[in-house]
Parts: sequence; C-alpha cells; structure tokens
Amino acid sequence: MADDEKDRLGDQLHRKEKGEEERFFAERERKLLERLRQPGAVSPQSDATPSRSMRCPRCGIELIAVPHDGTAAAECPSGHGMWLDHADIEQLATRERDSWLGRFFHRPRR
Repeated sequence: MADDEKDRLGDQLHRKEKGEEERFFAERERKLLERLRQPGAVSPQSDATPSRSMRCPRCGIELIAVPHDGTAAAECPSGHGMWLDHADIEQLATRERDSWLGRFFHRPRR
C-alpha cells in the first residue's frame, strides 16, 4: 500500500471517529436536556438539601451531601466536582480566616 493511500485511509478513519464522537455527545446532551425538561424535574433552587435538589452539571447524576466539620458540600458521585452554597462558603471563610479561602472572601470589596 502506498503512503498516499495510507494517509487517505487514516484521514477517513479519523473523520469517521470524529463523526461518531460528535453523534455520541449530541445524543448525550439531547438526553440530558430531555430529562431536564420533563415535568417535575428537580431544579437547584427548589430545595436547600443538596442531595435532593441538585444534579451534576456535567453528567446529570444526583449530587450527594458530604458533611465536613459542620458544613455540607454537594458532591458528584462520579467525581466531577463539589459545590458549596453561600452559607457554607461564609462559614468556612470565617473559620479559615488566615487561609487563602478566608482571605479571598474577607478581602475589601469595591
């Protein structure tokens, strides 16, 4: 097989893989949007309990509450992140006033 044929075959394979990847993500996004649009879908503002009211913005899985030293973070079980509400951030910032977090939240505001 000539190098030119290998290059064309490689390009075709790459385009096919890219098309399959785009279809996969388009279908995944369509399903997530469909799930969010269903009546009774949980919205982040509907309840203050993270495990019942919030879903991971990346994968749509329900977040779980992880207690830690008097605060509770909403965590994605798939490892896509952790979220804190304003009250939890304020509590942490007050307690950790000398850390970067405390300095960030207790800096002078303009």
